[in-house]
Amino acid sequence: MTTPGRLPDPYARDGGANLADILERVLDKGIVIAGDIRINLLDIELLTIKLRLVVASVDRAREMGIDWWEDDPALSSRARHNQLSRENTELRARLAELEGARVEEEGS
Repeated sequence: MTTPGRLPDPYARDGGANLADILERVLDKGIVIAGDIRINLLDIELLTIKLRLVVASVDRAREMGIDWWEDDPALSSRARHNQLSRENTELRARLAELEGARVEEEGS
């Protein structure tokens, strides 16, 4: 029962799904929000902004083929380690190349 001075609680236990249930459902199924913003002046398009938002769990995103965070060194320790290993290999090769050039210069 609501009184004139008080609004009903939208997440009441008897009011159906609570926020946690809704969030679980959204993350399990995934949701896509898309929209475009266009700014025109006298039929001349000045600016177009395309907005795409995907909200899903990590497992669901992988099923959809979205896994960009796995290769981003800022988000993944494995990617960071792989990047450091590649950089280390490249630097060692460059150092060997420079040392070889120095030995050739000293020999001539």
